Amino acid sequence: MTEELSREPVLLRTLVVDDEPVARAHLRALLSKRDDVTVIGECGDGRSAVDRIRSDRPDLVLLDVQMPELDGIEVVRQVGAERMPAVVFVTAYDEHALAAFEVHALDYILKPVNRTRFHRAIDRVVRLLGSNTASEHPHAPAGATAALGSMVQDLARARGATADRIVVKVADRLLFVRIAEIDYVEAADDFVRIHAGRQIYEHRSTLTQLEQRLPATRFMRIHRSTIVNVERIREFQPWFQGDWMLVLADGTKLQSGKSYRQRIRELIDR
Repeated sequence: MTEELSREPVLLRTLVVDDEPVARAHLRALLSKRDDVTVIGECGDGRSAVDRIRSDRPDLVLLDVQMPELDGIEVVRQVGAERMPAVVFVTAYDEHALAAFEVHALDYILKPVNRTRFHRAIDRVVRLLGSNTASEHPHAPAGATAALGSMVQDLARARGATADRIVVKVADRLLFVRIAEIDYVEAADDFVRIHAGRQIYEHRSTLTQLEQRLPATRFMRIHRSTIVNVERIREFQPWFQGDWMLVLADGTKLQSGKSYRQRIRELIDR
C-alpha cells in the first residue's frame, strides 16, 4: 500500500470562540460527535482569540460575531484576513449584515445553533479543507482570504445602514430599536438594559461599546453604569457632594457619578 493511501484522514484542529460559556459548551458538545475535527481550545473573548489564532494556527475557527470589547469582525481585522484560518461565523446578526455573510463567508450559523445546520456547515468545511495530506497544513480555499477582507468592508457598510437603530435579541427574534426612542441605558453584569418607553431590552454589549455607537450630541454618560438621552432630561436636582439627580420626562430618577460632574455642569450651562 502506498504512503498516500495509508495516511489517516486529517483532523481539522478547531478553536471555539464565544463569550458565552454555555454557547461554547454547546459547540464543543456538537463537535465531540464528529471524528473529523478535534478541538484544540476555546476563547471567551476576542483579544485572547487573536492571540490563540496567531500562536496555535488552528485549521478552523468557530467565531462568535457579537462579543463585547472586541467582536468577531475585529478579530479578523487584527489577525489579518490573509492570515486567518478557515472561519465559520456564529451570529445573531440582522438581515442587512447577513447579506455580507452570504456573499463572502466560508459559512455561518445563526443563533440559536441548530444541530442539523451546524453539521452541514462543518461538513462543507471538511470537504473544502480535508483534501490536504497530513504533511500539509490545511488552509482556506483560494479566494477565501480576499472574501474575508471584502466581508469586513461590507459589514462596516451594513452597520452604517443601521446606524439609527440597534438590533436586540428577544427570545428567538431580532428586533430593531430606534436610537431616538431610547431613554437611557444601564449596565448589568456582562450586558446592558436599554430603556425605551415602557420597554426594556437586554442587549449583549458593554456600556462603553454601546456608548461608541450612540450619537454624542444626544447621549451622555453620567455614571460608570448609566448613559442617558439628554433630550429626555426634565430636571436637575443637586445631590450629595456635588453630584446630581437627573429627573427624566417620565419621572425616572438617575444619579450621576463623581467622575461625570463636569460633563453635567457643561450640559447645564449650555
